[in-house]
Amino acid sequence: MAAKIRLARMGKIRTPHYRIVVADSRAARNSRAIEEIGRYSPGQEPSVIKVDSSRALYWLGVGAKPTAAVEALLKITGDWQKHYDLPGKEGTLRVAAPKESKLIRFEAAVREAMNEPKDGATTLKKKAAERLAAKKEPVVQAEAPAAHVEAPAAHVEEVAAHVEEVAAPAAEEVAAAETPAQ
Repeated sequence: MAAKIRLARMGKIRTPHYRIVVADSRAARNSRAIEEIGRYSPGQEPSVIKVDSSRALYWLGVGAKPTAAVEALLKITGDWQKHYDLPGKEGTLRVAAPKESKLIRFEAAVREAMNEPKDGATTLKKKAAERLAAKKEPVVQAEAPAAHVEAPAAHVEEVAAHVEEVAAPAAEEVAAAETPAQ
């Protein structure tokens, strides 16, 4: 039986994940495997490549032939160089930085929220900020010339006199309409 080290595709459409498996060379791609020796997820940056080095070296030692894709992955992890005693046995595998815990991010957000000012946590819109500033600082008007001040007052007196002339006859008519006829 000729063994091959190859990729078995998993995952959804357009988001593949692969298992690195050792299988019979005559079997179908995703059929029953002899052994799973690693995983490969190309959709992340950097790609996740996990290979059980001891098992990969064992299968290479007993004659299993890797496909071109798996050979490239083994070169990245350094297992190919270890098997053939080539330079670069440490490989060129890049590892993603560990993610910060959700609990740590939550505690940082709580500490930041406690340091906010008490008078308002949100930023006002531009017009609301202008209105608030106008209320805090009363507008001081410059004194107007005397002619402007007297003119409206004289006009008000004329209008009041005119209203009294018009309203007097109307008031008499209303009073007459309200008295009962004898």
